[in-house]
Amino acid sequence: MTQLDPNLLMKALSFAANKHRKQFRKGTEPVPYINHPIAVADLIVHTVKDFDVETIAAAILHDTVEDTKTTFEELEAEFGPVIAKLVAEVSDDKNLLKEERKRLQEEHASSLSARARIIKLADKTCNLRDVVHDPPAGWELARKQEYFDWAKRVVDRMGGGINAELEKAFAEAFANRPKS
Repeated sequence: MTQLDPNLLMKALSFAANKHRKQFRKGTEPVPYINHPIAVADLIVHTVKDFDVETIAAAILHDTVEDTKTTFEELEAEFGPVIAKLVAEVSDDKNLLKEERKRLQEEHASSLSARARIIKLADKTCNLRDVVHDPPAGWELARKQEYFDWAKRVVDRMGGGINAELEKAFAEAFANRPKS
């Protein structure tokens, strides 16, 4: 396991918690949004043997630009260019329509850096788990299945060899794809 800088991780946790402070996950339970980036980072820590502190910090921060008023410039000023670039790699442009964002995630998956692939794979794994355990309100069976199928296409486009344990975690989460 890599030596982690507790100051950087606490700074990332504090920053993300503050940015997401008024947000909740889309499930039926009022789960604070910050639980999701923490789960993504935790999955990486527990499955990836050779992780680095920048990847963990970027995992914690991965939704701040996409889902809050945070800018990449703000992230770079606070956390440096490496972390800001990792967050940028895994962030959607919310100015685009949802279907276009989803299409672009599939299209760009193969060009992600190794560290961004780890974050993206952990994020997709955690999202699949959430759809099974507490799906967004109003999601019927077909919508859940569509999400699982799209997440798998994104992961498949990244290619294998990312991290065996993390890929296994994704496969296990995908095996719980809702069935009719």
